[in-house]
Amino acid sequence: MVSKTDDIPASVPKCKVNTLDLAEGETLDGKETTKASLKDPCVCGHSADTSVMNGGGAHNHLEESKQDGAGDTDGGEDSNEQEVIVIQDTGFTVKIQAPGTEPFDLQVSPQEMVQEIHQVLMDREDTCHRTCFSLQLDGNVLDNFAELKSIEGLQEGSLLKVVEEPYTVREARIHVRHIRDLLKSLDPSDAYNGVDCNSLSFLSVFTDGDLGDSGKRKKKGSELEQIDCTPPEHILPGSKERPLVPLQPQNKDWKPLQCLKVLTMSGWNPPPGNRKMHGDLLYLYMVTVEERHISITASTRGFYLNQSTTYTFNPKPANPSFLSHSLVELLSQISPAFKKNFTSLQKKRVQRHPFERIATPFQVYSWTAPMVDHAMDCVRAEDAYTSRLGYEEHIPGQTRDWNEELQTTRELARKNLPERLLRERAIFKVHSDFAAAATRGSMAVIDGNVMAINPGEETRMQMFIWNNIFFSLGFDVRDHYRELGGDAAAHAAPTNDLNGVRAYGAVDVEGLYTLGTVVVDYRGYRVTAQSIIPGILEREQEQSVIYGSIDFGKTVVSHGKYLDLLEKTSRPLKVQKHNVLNEKDEAVELCSSVECKGIIGNDGRHYILDLLRTFPPDLNFLPVEGEQLLPECLKQGFPRQHRHRLACLRQELIEAFVEHRYLLFMKMAALQLMQQKAHKDTTNGPLAHVATESQNGECLLEGKADVEDGISGLAQAKQLAESLAADDGSDPKSREVVLNACKAVGSISNTSFDIRFNPDIFSPGVRFPEDSVDDIQKQKQLLKDAAAFLVSCQIPSLRIGISELITRCAKHIFKTYLQGVELSALSAAVSHFLNCFLSSFPDAVAHLPADELVSRRKNRKRRNRVPGGGDNTAWASLTPSELWKNIVSEAQSYYHFTLHCESADQVVEEYGLQKITLLREISIKAGIQILIKEYNFDSRHKPTFTEEDILNIFPVVKHVNPKASDAFHFFQSGQAKVQQGFLKEGCELINEALNLFNNVYGAMHVEICACLRLLARLNYIMGDHPEALSNQQKAVLMSERVLGIEHPNTIQEYMHLALYCFANGQLSTALKLLYRARYLMLLVCGEDHPEMALLDSNIGLVLHGVMEYDLSLRFLENALAINSKYHGPRSLKLALSHHLVARVYESKAEFRSALQHEKEGYTIYKNQVGEAHEKTKESSEYLKYLTQQAVALQRTMNEIYKNGSNASIMPLKFTAPSMASVLEQLNIINGIIFIPLSQKDLENLKAEVQRRQQLQESGKSMEELSEDSPLQLEDKIPMDINID
Repeated sequence: MVSKTDDIPASVPKCKVNTLDLAEGETLDGKETTKASLKDPCVCGHSADTSVMNGGGAHNHLEESKQDGAGDTDGGEDSNEQEVIVIQDTGFTVKIQAPGTEPFDLQVSPQEMVQEIHQVLMDREDTCHRTCFSLQLDGNVLDNFAELKSIEGLQEGSLLKVVEEPYTVREARIHVRHIRDLLKSLDPSDAYNGVDCNSLSFLSVFTDGDLGDSGKRKKKGSELEQIDCTPPEHILPGSKERPLVPLQPQNKDWKPLQCLKVLTMSGWNPPPGNRKMHGDLLYLYMVTVEERHISITASTRGFYLNQSTTYTFNPKPANPSFLSHSLVELLSQISPAFKKNFTSLQKKRVQRHPFERIATPFQVYSWTAPMVDHAMDCVRAEDAYTSRLGYEEHIPGQTRDWNEELQTTRELARKNLPERLLRERAIFKVHSDFAAAATRGSMAVIDGNVMAINPGEETRMQMFIWNNIFFSLGFDVRDHYRELGGDAAAHAAPTNDLNGVRAYGAVDVEGLYTLGTVVVDYRGYRVTAQSIIPGILEREQEQSVIYGSIDFGKTVVSHGKYLDLLEKTSRPLKVQKHNVLNEKDEAVELCSSVECKGIIGNDGRHYILDLLRTFPPDLNFLPVEGEQLLPECLKQGFPRQHRHRLACLRQELIEAFVEHRYLLFMKMAALQLMQQKAHKDTTNGPLAHVATESQNGECLLEGKADVEDGISGLAQAKQLAESLAADDGSDPKSREVVLNACKAVGSISNTSFDIRFNPDIFSPGVRFPEDSVDDIQKQKQLLKDAAAFLVSCQIPSLRIGISELITRCAKHIFKTYLQGVELSALSAAVSHFLNCFLSSFPDAVAHLPADELVSRRKNRKRRNRVPGGGDNTAWASLTPSELWKNIVSEAQSYYHFTLHCESADQVVEEYGLQKITLLREISIKAGIQILIKEYNFDSRHKPTFTEEDILNIFPVVKHVNPKASDAFHFFQSGQAKVQQGFLKEGCELINEALNLFNNVYGAMHVEICACLRLLARLNYIMGDHPEALSNQQKAVLMSERVLGIEHPNTIQEYMHLALYCFANGQLSTALKLLYRARYLMLLVCGEDHPEMALLDSNIGLVLHGVMEYDLSLRFLENALAINSKYHGPRSLKLALSHHLVARVYESKAEFRSALQHEKEGYTIYKNQVGEAHEKTKESSEYLKYLTQQAVALQRTMNEIYKNGSNASIMPLKFTAPSMASVLEQLNIINGIIFIPLSQKDLENLKAEVQRRQQLQESGKSMEELSEDSPLQLEDKIPMDINID
């Protein structure tokens, strides 16, 4: 739990997983999780620098508890008891009786709604064809939205009857849509087309389906005999071939099982009045596989055949009519092929892993797709013409009030855990719906399908409202951004604004509201989609704004209520309260940048918008007359003129800078205290105590390099902070120490560390009162320090990606290139651009389609309302040399990087890049989808791409990702426990985090993926290999679905799964997974990458294990070369690589080569860690063993030469490596070390853990425990040295 763990009862919630789309009997987290004891205080403070998923740094718990409304006034004991009651409900079993099926048992939870049982029944193989039914208990109909615990008489063993209900038009439409979804359940076309949150997954191709609970498949005979270890040629080290087709391997399940040829709405819809009075709701037209053309009536009683034909309307029932309550039952009677194939299809559907089927929260687009046949689809056709998104499903005409939904969900109660879970689930659901609606609307705007609200103005200046969402284009209308960089500033402002919305949303102050905001890049245009403040459209902006400025600081107003609300965000967002001068030279107090506007809507809510300057400017890209940056910046050529003046520091950088300053603050305080101690001999005052404590802190800080693998510098500094706080300011010497340290680091307070920035510093047009000159000077200095910190500390830790730089430059050019292209020439224009960018063909010429030329002559005078569009063929004149000149010039002007190249071939040669990688990068960044086939980039006789190769243009969408705060804090606490060595407690906490994540996000989310990965790692470390396999399989599937099939994280997940497969005895699957990971890595970044060494070491070890020595050496020697290149000749990684190669040479009985490699490894160990180190000793022993073997072999050979066939040969020990030894090496290279414990160590460990638990129960904090007695067993527990 987030803010206060002391008010959590001993058990944490076992939350309900959404059962939608789960196969019977499956739960998402794989098993019942145990309740975690949380009596110890929250340990986030210990893991301030270990948070994995979202960079959450150290947390101020008191602050968070206030913000979360979970302060100490939550209702005391009563609310705690209430929470326990809600949480501790356990599941029970009910019987379900559906028409035509045997009764079956279903496990339910009291918190579930009746509707969730409906969803389970609509997903089960034997009941999936029913949609219009009620559930009845003893003849009473259950309310769909009632919680099970509120239903009288419902208990263990109760029988619920499924009763067919009469249809309405809405229910009939839902039924047809559901049947269509069942028919398309194995069809990947929705995933290729990027609709309905479908996305691709290929894991099952490599694992032959589900890996199963036990993780072991049945094997015939010996495992080793079955394995074909040979990888495809293009995967081998050194191969220059980079095929694209294997990216999407053929999934045998996707071969179509045709149930119907056509299912569509009839042209006779809607029923005439006289037929409505007979109960007709709608008409369907179908063609069966047997070529039978039929017309079907959906009536209140069900579905039946009528006598209509294509051209004759006869709605009377046919004879026989086959009246059935379900369409499936009807079709099964009239089409044997339908019956057979539908049954087979549903069997396959429920056999697929649920994670392959569940919709993702946000749409994921694929940059490659095969050519898919375009089949008739009544639902898709209906969706295209009814703008379904943004309307309540199947209820046309009910537009959603997005702003009201977004704000109402934020106002939900959040006093206890169940309330917060409900609130966060609602916020997340509305946000994902809003993002989908905004994306669809943005595309409609750019495609010219939405009428502007100011149609008389120039297209760039037009604004749109669709589905209660306001859309504006990323152009500088009315010279609003003229002084900040014009269109370049107008293009950058929306993303800055979105970052501001994200930051204020995360702080989540009650009473302060932001707009729903989504930024969409599509067809070269940037569209900002925002929810609409009630009443904003009826009044002028000047009348509405009661806080901030509408003209960048020339006129400024403030408002007490806004100051109060914004002050609550001041500390977490590091924004300093400050005064600026208005047009009358009066001081106006602000707690944000001047651009931040406050508007009270007609709903009485306080909104803030235009948050583009939430974070302070980056002075490296903001030359200011009369101001000089620090030497670190000047040395590297800063400040540089940028094309706009909105460059600002990222929030992550601000956090890192403040953390850096905090360490500096503690260090300075410690130094001063030590100096004072040196001058004073007394040891009985309070200061002496502080000095001793701080001296420890200082020593630890000074020795940071030595303890980097242990507790972080922050934790060390924390001890000092506590010792200073213990003085409570009564000692003048301590006060002086703090004051001096505060001044030195730029703290705004003189009594404690508190760094905040004034976002208006260096803003053109903003003036400050004379009495704040000193403050302004300090703030300027702080910004200069932050700019220097970025250049000297943060950037050196990043690798420059030359391919990233080139594709970003190409994207900038592509953006403006596309704006001049009309829709009918889009595929020709995109293929022409890609030819100029990547093809070796020097004379790339655009071919304009003939029909386009005709239409241009006919419609020369027509008015094109597409934004910025026009009958423009300027794009066709682009040449490869011109494009590359533009890329070189863009790299220089935007990134100040000099590219030495004039063509694609030259850049590939010069920087060792791959054209396929550049194609992938530009496609993902620009939203291009291309046909999956092999492209010949190097032909000088014909262009690489034709317009048929361009399949689609997708939007690139940026939006807010609401967080599951309680789940995230459980996750962090679990990580902290794991790092302290408490694996079981950590595992329990992370299991609980998984439950809470599922509760908020549903089944699919990137954070659930991180949770599953860590759980699998812990299962593996604790020896539960099958459970590790099960969790990691889910992590891989989820990563493919929510991040993409070749995302770098997905590649990592494949590697982890391969390790667990190997440990579970599934050698061939492990190899397939590793080969897949290597293929993806080759495609994404090529062979020359430091991570490739780890991957190749894994492959080499597994091949060594199955005695494929020559193949193994190819991979291990490649890993050796890469480690040598990236980590240097003295790296311990290189030493390990030498050892692995030596082991394979030993197995081949090539002892000379083995000795040579092991000697190299031994030398590195000896020089780096000394002769006494365990690793050096192990290497030395292995060298002796190899020498003995080499001598024995030589003796044998001499004997053979001397005596020929009569030689008496001593048997040599050529042993194949044991699986255990291979697994041990796999664990080591993957960062997992198991250290055996002696019985005495185990007893000491148990006693220590018990002692700590007793102390914790008596109320001692973790800090006091570690001071009392640090754990005596330093490295004597199984540990994971690389927890993600």
